[in-house]
Amino acid sequence: MAGAGAVSLPTSTSTFSSLCSLKFSSKPLLLPMRFSPKPLSPPRFPRIYALSSNDIKVGTSLEVDGAPWRILEFLHVKPGKGAAFVRTKMRNYITGNTVEKTFRAGSTIEEANVFKETKQFTYKDGSQFVFMDLNTFEETRLDEADVGDKTKWLKEGMDCILLFWNGKVIDFEVPITVQLTVVDVDPGLKGDTASGGATKPATLDTGAIVYVPLFVNTGDQILVDTRTGQYMSRA
Repeated sequence: MAGAGAVSLPTSTSTFSSLCSLKFSSKPLLLPMRFSPKPLSPPRFPRIYALSSNDIKVGTSLEVDGAPWRILEFLHVKPGKGAAFVRTKMRNYITGNTVEKTFRAGSTIEEANVFKETKQFTYKDGSQFVFMDLNTFEETRLDEADVGDKTKWLKEGMDCILLFWNGKVIDFEVPITVQLTVVDVDPGLKGDTASGGATKPATLDTGAIVYVPLFVNTGDQILVDTRTGQYMSRA
């Protein structure tokens, strides 16, 4: 056909022989692998959301005047005259102060980004208490002032709950019930029982002093309620 280009194929015997003489490696061909980018991890600290005063309930965390507060009590009030409001009693997470505050019904309030993480108390380093995340092995350190009198319930290996706000620890909680060892107590008398309510002071392995029944002796394992500091039973 006119205008069509002709394509010539090599017919030379030497060319064909050259192609046949090529040697191919028996090793597998390795191609560079492409990895998809690692998905972004979710933010460590949750966002702050706006709440309506109508959403307030016991345990709600609010951010008021730049500080985190926890609602202890609340009451929705709808007077015969005037606007409805919510009367609350709330506690400052950081200072522990308790105040009463009123919010206008339907008003917008910021929810404080207070959340909890379980950490294990691993050891004490000087004046610092070291808590470890058993999943990431990340350490969080608290000073003696941050731990306060809760130190008397702390034992190595104990799981505690740390409260975070804006990336900082503002409080921590020890278990409600702890098992501790009596290291010093006056010996009990034969026949002593829990009847009659008689008690004696006992020093525990954490340094705490708890009043125990007369039959409890040195070396006994006992259960203590950390909220009240009271003896519960022998373990």
